[in-house]
Amino acid sequence: MRSALSGIATPEKWVEDWMRGGSVNSAGIRVDQDTALTYSPFFAGVRVLSEDLGALPTFLYERLQPRGKQRASNHPLYPLLHDQPNSMMSAAWLKETLTAHAITWGDGLGYVVSNKRTGVVEEIWPLRPDRVTIGVKRTGPGQFERRYRYDDDVNGIHTVLLPHEVLHIPGLGYDGVRGYSVVELAANAIGLGLATEHHGAKVFSNGAAPGGALSHPGNLSPEARHRMADDWENIHKGIDRAHRVAILEEGVTWQQVGVPNDAAQFLETRKLQVTEMARWLRLPPHKIMDLDRATFSNIEQQQLDYVSSALNIWLVRWEQAILTQLLLPEERERYYAEFLVDSLLRGDTLTRYQAYAVGRQWGWLSANDIRERENLNPVDGGDAYLVPLNMVPAGRSAPALESAASRRARVLHGRNHAVRATLAEQYGPKIEESVTEVLDLETARVKDLLAEHLEPGRGRRSLAGFLTGLGALYADDGPVMERLSELWVPLFTLFAADVATDAAEEVGHEDDVDLSVWARAYALAHAAYQVASSFGQLRNAAEQADTPESIVADVLERLAKWQDEKAEKVTRWETTQLPNAAAREAWRDAGVKQVQWVARGSKHCPYCTKLDGTVRDIERPFVGKGDEIDGDEEGEKLVAKRDTFHPPVHAGCQCEVVPVVQ
Repeated sequence: MRSALSGIATPEKWVEDWMRGGSVNSAGIRVDQDTALTYSPFFAGVRVLSEDLGALPTFLYERLQPRGKQRASNHPLYPLLHDQPNSMMSAAWLKETLTAHAITWGDGLGYVVSNKRTGVVEEIWPLRPDRVTIGVKRTGPGQFERRYRYDDDVNGIHTVLLPHEVLHIPGLGYDGVRGYSVVELAANAIGLGLATEHHGAKVFSNGAAPGGALSHPGNLSPEARHRMADDWENIHKGIDRAHRVAILEEGVTWQQVGVPNDAAQFLETRKLQVTEMARWLRLPPHKIMDLDRATFSNIEQQQLDYVSSALNIWLVRWEQAILTQLLLPEERERYYAEFLVDSLLRGDTLTRYQAYAVGRQWGWLSANDIRERENLNPVDGGDAYLVPLNMVPAGRSAPALESAASRRARVLHGRNHAVRATLAEQYGPKIEESVTEVLDLETARVKDLLAEHLEPGRGRRSLAGFLTGLGALYADDGPVMERLSELWVPLFTLFAADVATDAAEEVGHEDDVDLSVWARAYALAHAAYQVASSFGQLRNAAEQADTPESIVADVLERLAKWQDEKAEKVTRWETTQLPNAAAREAWRDAGVKQVQWVARGSKHCPYCTKLDGTVRDIERPFVGKGDEIDGDEEGEKLVAKRDTFHPPVHAGCQCEVVPVVQ
């Protein structure tokens, strides 16, 4: 029971707990968000996560079409995230403050000041999490919304904030409303660490020796006992008085009753608690200066692990909070925030330069890309992307690898059709292999969506759910487009480079022709067309069916048809179109003004037959969109669906364009 005698000068433990908050753990040490930060390993962990995140630049990006991004420096949110969120704080200061709050209290909270008329965010201020109560309010049938009650008794502020008025960075959560407080969960571990520190301080204050007892053979009066104890402490207590000679009178003896530090494994306990703090915060031990297991060979890998595991989730929490809480709903498809983590992943100079060399050699880094990463100004002509012309698909035949001099002599006075045909034969299997790989990915993912949304036994069947999943699968940044782009960009870049070399030599153009930028755009555009076509076919098949069973059957039928025909059709089209398109680009670079259509393998096609021998200026199409050409049958008209600058003009067309050299 609680005693009635509990005054201000000598409060009982329950009064202290009620006044201060916090909890007393098994080690007998009160641990709360303030006292936890006095424990150096915990403070070091909170500090390294908060400061590293705060130091990383945060950019707002705008998505470009069909792919790519650019910094949205004109958006009003950009300077708040990158430079200064309010009149008193830098962006780094706000980010490290809210992150530290999220780690210790479970939630980092910022007050968002918006323009009442436009809704544009103008300022962001940190809120003390100990003054905020987070709750949930029902706003409609099946609809809920967070509410943030802020109580500041010191300044007399009591208000309720709506979701759009708060930037909420939660830690690991448990109820979808707020995050766990690491301090509360780790109270025993932090308390044990504080207890060992307290113990060590007391040991040294007692002369670095454990406690003991003075034993007298007779009976002592209370006054004599107090006098003997006071005299002993006055002579021996404290580091400055340690190791003095003790003179014991009247048969008094000294008996040690404490446990020596070595027996209590004091140092081992302190070391273990440092590792324990790293475990609680998901940190590699070296980040809080525990270097016992750090070596020269593994420290860099530990740093990469730190960025990809401990720090990455906090970056994601921030990025998604900015997207969902600071951007308007109509802006979220266009804009997004992202941290630039390159500075944390930089290796030593030699390692960086070796990585740059690989990127430069294989065409995904330009000289100016590298200079920008090294904080150097761009140079003229540094935006070109290089591609090694001597790298070809496996099995390349000897004629295509002959020297540049012999090839130049062979083609100076006319087009050698065999070269372009050989290139098509060599790259065709690679293109077919890439299409097959992506088709396998599509088939597996679409079947999963069918099973999830339309097959019986999986709950309520939903066409809308299937179409939504299908849209995500075939989105511009979805897995199908991503994989097809990864395969086609390097493959088409090499293909176009070989075609361009031959085309330039054909017209006697001796300067290098760099089609790497053009080839990348070509690959992405054709990949986007394939993805859009696949999505449209599957969507139409699903929407035109009457029942869930027929949807499943029709979609599976379409997938099976693709497996039988698609890879071959796409390969035949690309091995005709890319050589003609790349050759035309190379001739334009060489100054060729006119090109001629040559029909090959299309004797029965009215388009190709009528175009055979036609000469056009290189900037004009052979067939304009909407143009009509007489077909084989009387009265038949074939209408062009697009401007055609080069073959193929239809599926199966094998025609070519050749340069007209004066």
